[in-house]
Amino acid sequence: MGAYAFIGEQEEGYVKFSVVIPAHNEEKYIGKCLDSITEAAAAYPGQVEVIVVLNRCEDGTEQIARDYNCVIVKNDMKNLSQIRNAGASMARGEILVTIDADSRMTAKMLSEMDRHLETGLYIGGGVSAKFERVSLGIIVSTIMLIIPLLFKYGAISVGIFWCYKRDFDAIGGFNDQILMAEDADFALRLKQWGRQNGKKYGTIKKAQMITSCRKFDQGGDWILVKRPQLIMAYLKGTDRKYADEAYYEDQVR
Repeated sequence: MGAYAFIGEQEEGYVKFSVVIPAHNEEKYIGKCLDSITEAAAAYPGQVEVIVVLNRCEDGTEQIARDYNCVIVKNDMKNLSQIRNAGASMARGEILVTIDADSRMTAKMLSEMDRHLETGLYIGGGVSAKFERVSLGIIVSTIMLIIPLLFKYGAISVGIFWCYKRDFDAIGGFNDQILMAEDADFALRLKQWGRQNGKKYGTIKKAQMITSCRKFDQGGDWILVKRPQLIMAYLKGTDRKYADEAYYEDQVR
């Protein structure tokens, strides 16, 4: 555990950032995620809370989250939008940030979010990202998914999303009617809300998200080449069978 303890549920005072993490049996990953947030939060002592939404956990995830003084929320739904929204509903921070438990943020991430929002030019946005390892199969599979999503949702960024809590609430958070690619849908609606308010959707490039390759480790680096029906499921967004397979039968990302 890092030296920094996040703001807990009982502590009072100004909260600048609320970071929401959905977590289903994430004991192998969440410690690294929390360590990365710890480093990024060092610039904002006493102003960062981390909300871990426990989703049917049967391992040590909850204890790890408590060791880091995270706010604990429990939600058993097999719906990532509802899981994320459950965490956001408890957020006290001015700025809301979402990240997955198997991802990490680099040290300047929160500072870059703050800087972008302080300009008044941005409604919020996403971040640039990279996998913890790269192969030809991962590159091809990723391109096969990203291109059709771009056609459906327009230019989007991935993984970590950030905006003022008031704007998250204004667009209704994540759409709980969507089971897959709910993040792309959220990005599109945030971008549209920004346009209505004369602001841009931003992508942070001076800090990055680093994400695990566990789905490729489990299904093979060429998984989307071998199973293009998964791409169609992401585009449809409401296919319960593939959503359960992708997120819920084993691990929620």
